[in-house]
Amino acid sequence: METVLGLPAWQGYLIIAAILVYTLVAGGWALAKAGRSPLWVMFLLIPYANVLAIWAFAYIHWPFVDGKAGQDTREPARDSAPRA
Repeated sequence: METVLGLPAWQGYLIIAAILVYTLVAGGWALAKAGRSPLWVMFLLIPYANVLAIWAFAYIHWPFVDGKAGQDTREPARDSAPRA
């Protein structure tokens, strides 16, 4: 049995697996940079849940985007020593 590209089936499966792993790793990295759990990327493997997960992620609260323009949304640094 050959795939569409004329490759043996195991090579086609290997290519699909590589693309799937790359997609999951890139999605997990993007989620982690956004301050969310990278495990959310597992929703991409579930049909229909993947669309809902992407939609929910797009409309959640984004601290760096939802703040006012030019406003620093990070917490101020706390000094360990009291000021005199």
